[in-house]
Amino acid sequence: MNKKKISWFDISSWGIEGKGWDDTQRYYDRLPFRARRSIPQAVWDLSRSATGMCAFFESNASRIHARWRLRTPQLGEPNFSVAGFSGLDLYARDKGAWRWCGAGHGVHDQKPRQALVEGIVPTARQFLVYLPLRNPVVKVEIGVEQGSWLKPVAPRKERPMVYYGTSIAHGAYASHAGMVHSSILGRWLNKPVINLGFSGVARMDVEMAELMNELNAAIYVIDTLPNMDPALIKERAEPFLHKIREAHPTTPLVLVEDRPHTNAWIKPDLMKFHEENWRELSRVFSKLRKAGDRNLHYVKGRSLFGDDNEASLDASHPGDLGFMRMAEHLYPALKGLVS
Repeated sequence: MNKKKISWFDISSWGIEGKGWDDTQRYYDRLPFRARRSIPQAVWDLSRSATGMCAFFESNASRIHARWRLRTPQLGEPNFSVAGFSGLDLYARDKGAWRWCGAGHGVHDQKPRQALVEGIVPTARQFLVYLPLRNPVVKVEIGVEQGSWLKPVAPRKERPMVYYGTSIAHGAYASHAGMVHSSILGRWLNKPVINLGFSGVARMDVEMAELMNELNAAIYVIDTLPNMDPALIKERAEPFLHKIREAHPTTPLVLVEDRPHTNAWIKPDLMKFHEENWRELSRVFSKLRKAGDRNLHYVKGRSLFGDDNEASLDASHPGDLGFMRMAEHLYPALKGLVS
């Protein structure tokens, strides 16, 4: 049994990437404390998770340990793995790319402790650790054994991609925390990402647009249709987009259609609903483009999960295959817009 002394490092001491506001009630909250009075309560409650947040460090250790404290006893869901819901996720830099190397699967209570990876060649590497997608965290520490070193790496200062979406952006049902498509895109685009995914309640509230205006984004991605219907799109899409344009008139802004449920091919009323959603969002997009917004862009959703009906666990939410396909579908649309 390994009994070497471990030195522990609290990641909050050097800073978290993916946190848009400093004036939060809890360190790992995603929205500022003052927002609790303006946004729907359900959005506020879901903003307490650290979805998409990550930290960087360098180390020459052969084992990377972690211990973290979770705020709630709910560790997962029937279709949502514990490693994604409550675990950490570790990537290492290799030849200029981020490669997965270990996840915090050993979550049995609210105070997990485990080696995220072990048996690696003890040479200097840069690491990236993602925080849990849904279970709010209280504290996260990375540990290395005696004889090894760890050097904190501060979060990047460049403008982030701001991704506003639904339970899909909130990570359901990714098997590990770095597998949500917005984080995959962040790695591929080499950009910080602020994840504003709110399960079931991302509905283009104008109050969310006002908050998003406070962020100096490189690009905004709006992916809320899975929580909306044609009437709500008609009511809210234009005011929401106009509000963002008040503060960011030329920032690239990408509208994403909702994916069809993977069994919609056999449920004609459901497919009709998706097509009506697409038609209404497309109408808004065309209207604003004709009015002169040349920095507004559009991504169709019909093939967002692919075309073989295999990418979802419950017809609505992607598995890892679905998240990868979403990233592959969105990447060509985003790569030329991000500077």
